[in-house]
Amino acid sequence: MSAAPVFLSAAEVQRHLGGCSRLLAPLEAALANFSSGHAGGVAQPVRTVVPVARHRGFLGVMPAYSAAEDALATKLVTFYEGPRAAPAGPSHQATVLLLEPSTGALLAVMDGNVITAKRTAAVSAIATKFLKPPSSEVLCILGAGVQAYSHYEVFTEQFSFKEVRIWNRTKENAKKFADTVAGEVQVCSSVQEAVTGADVIITVTMATGPILFGEWVKPGAHINAVGASRPDWRELDDQLLAGAVLYVDSREAALKESGDVLLSGAEIFAELGEVVAGVKPALCEKTTVFKSLGMAVEDAVAAKLVYDSWSSGK
Repeated sequence: MSAAPVFLSAAEVQRHLGGCSRLLAPLEAALANFSSGHAGGVAQPVRTVVPVARHRGFLGVMPAYSAAEDALATKLVTFYEGPRAAPAGPSHQATVLLLEPSTGALLAVMDGNVITAKRTAAVSAIATKFLKPPSSEVLCILGAGVQAYSHYEVFTEQFSFKEVRIWNRTKENAKKFADTVAGEVQVCSSVQEAVTGADVIITVTMATGPILFGEWVKPGAHINAVGASRPDWRELDDQLLAGAVLYVDSREAALKESGDVLLSGAEIFAELGEVVAGVKPALCEKTTVFKSLGMAVEDAVAAKLVYDSWSSGK
C-alpha cells in the first residue's frame, strides 16, 4: 500500500524552492528539451481550459512528463477576468499534483501559486538573457500583481538596470509595489510614460485589450508579454507585433491560446527552447517579443525540485 501523499503549503513550497534564480538552469534545460520534440523526452499537451462562465472564470488543466528529471505532474489553475464574489481572492490560483512516474501514485499535493510566480519570472529572465539589447539600462513593468513582484525579484538579481519603472491601472497598487520592494522604483502615471525609452518591458496585466502600443516602444527593446492568456485577450497592439521578432514558449499553445498572436496575425519566429538549444538565433539587435503562456513542464520541474528538497529533509 502506497504512503499517503504529502501536502505542502505555500510557505513550505517557498522554503524548499528558494529564489527564482535556482530555477534558471533546470528551466533552460526543460525549454530546450521541450523544443526538441520527442527527442527531448517531454510529453505535454496544450492545456485544457474549462470556462466557468457564470463567474467569468476559467479552469486550466496542465499535465506534463519530463524524462530528464523523471517528473510527472499536473497543475490545476483557475483564473478570473474581473472581480469575484466575496471573499475576493487573487485572479490566479493553482495547485500542483506530483506523481511517482513508475507507478502513477500521488506523491504530493502542493500549493501552485508560488511555483507559478517563480517559474514564470524565471522563464522571462531566460528570454531576456538571450534577447535583450546589449546595453540595457531601463526596465519597465506594467502591472503590480504577484507576477510583478516575482519578475522584479529575479530581474534585479540577474541584470543591472540603472532605472526601474512601474505602471498599474490602479496607481495605489503601483505605489505599494514601489514602497514594498528593495531598491528604487519610479511610479509612472501612464503606460506611455513608463515604456518610453525602456530597454526591457514586462507586461503582467489582466488586460483584455491592447495597452502597449508599438509607437511608444524604443526600437531594439525586448518585451516579455506574460498576460493575455486567452485567444480573445491582448496586451500588445498590431503595430508592435508587426515590427518585432516574435518568440514563444510553445508554438502549438500560442496558436491556440494567445490573442496577441492570433488576432494580430503575427508570425512566430522561434520557440525560446530553440534559442536555448542553439537551433534558432537570438536577434537581440532587433525589437523582440517573448510571448509567455506558461508550460506544464515548467511546473513539473519546479514541483520535483520542491519535493526532492522536502524528501531530503533540508
